Amino acid sequence: MIRFFILILSLFASPAFAQGFPDAFITRDVPSDDRLNIRAEPSASAPIIGDYYAFTTNIEVLRTSSDGKWGMVGIGERNGWVSMRYLERSNHNEPHRFPRPISCSGTEPFWNLNVTMRGDEYSEMGMDRRDLNMISDSGAPNGGIAVFEEGPTLNRTLIVQRGYCGDGMSDREFGWKATLFTEAPDGNYAQSGCCTLDANN
Repeated sequence: MIRFFILILSLFASPAFAQGFPDAFITRDVPSDDRLNIRAEPSASAPIIGDYYAFTTNIEVLRTSSDGKWGMVGIGERNGWVSMRYLERSNHNEPHRFPRPISCSGTEPFWNLNVTMRGDEYSEMGMDRRDLNMISDSGAPNGGIAVFEEGPTLNRTLIVQRGYCGDGMSDREFGWKATLFTEAPDGNYAQSGCCTLDANN
């Protein structure tokens, strides 16, 4: 079953995948007493809308400017741009494993599934956070699939794919699309959403 989903993912490679984005980065050459500015546009004269500390990890760059000097990142409910001169790829994810960390969310109702280095969890509006147990996972260059147990009777399958995604509630662009399929005793259902590799957001 998992191999089937990965085959489907491989048929829909996007231009972002061809360019190696989105991907996780870490700040470099940023003095410990300084910050790497996030700007509203890919220009050193654009307004500053945020910043990163030295040694910040898991900065997700969605794509670069036409000259390759600036990278688009997510910040709150919008996107900004940082100088690629001060970033380097993290390269910590194994190519055939589900990407970690990644945070996915959507509506129908509001839900959030976090896959972190410390563990995995699911939350939904009106319900307490619940721990998940990943029982299988697989990755492809442009996506991945993971199956989680939530207690003895409920399973959640998360499929992520590189590509443009908008949450419909903000101006922010995301670099991953998500489908969450839940198998539950009272009926199965599917939800859609967007994901980010940026654990600092």
